[in-house]
Amino acid sequence: MHITILTLFPNMFEGPFASSIISRAIKQKIITIQYINIRDFSQDKYKTVDEHPYGGGAGMVMKVDVADRAIAYAKSQYPKKKSCVVLLDPQGKQYKQADAQILSGYEHLIFFCAHYEGIDERIRTFVDAEYSIGDYILTGGEIPAMVLVDSIVRLIPGVLGKPESPKNESFSDPNLLEGPQYTNPQSYNGMNVPTILLSGNHKKIEEWKKEEAIKTTTLRRSDLGHIITPDIS
Repeated sequence: MHITILTLFPNMFEGPFASSIISRAIKQKIITIQYINIRDFSQDKYKTVDEHPYGGGAGMVMKVDVADRAIAYAKSQYPKKKSCVVLLDPQGKQYKQADAQILSGYEHLIFFCAHYEGIDERIRTFVDAEYSIGDYILTGGEIPAMVLVDSIVRLIPGVLGKPESPKNESFSDPNLLEGPQYTNPQSYNGMNVPTILLSGNHKKIEEWKKEEAIKTTTLRRSDLGHIITPDIS
């Protein structure tokens, strides 16, 4: 997969993407990541990328002509690849695990990181999807882009050590969190690993994991849909 990030601050990505799973995927040539400075597509001597909004208002608005040229250039890098242009914006659809799964199927992802007060509305005509990572405002789209890239890359075959690794995590079922997990030591300060996990009975263990996942979801995220009646006897 090829990933292109259109941003005014390319250096922001160096630290987060220089370690862990992202770095390994780059070294293994499973993915490539290219950073393109949106400011390079301004055509005036001041490299202007934003202007005051028509009609008044606070802040500055990113210019449509600069954005258009930047997106067009990014798309031209891999013209034969199945691509998707993603705008990171507070008004976008709230990002879910299902969206990560869909985006992981593209050959070329282009992330446009909005900044300042917002974007010229006409920029939306040049993108294929718009996502928000939550109902709060950040300085720009760079951090949301990092979140999306991390969540997408780990779903690409070969990135994680075991093919089944992403399948049993929280939100792999969109209405279910992952249940509790344990490792050594078996006993610590009076807290013991559940006996069922030591039984070797894989069928019973899977049933227990599903039951515990439902309990965890009910306790921590009842809004997701899996609800059980608590035992009050």
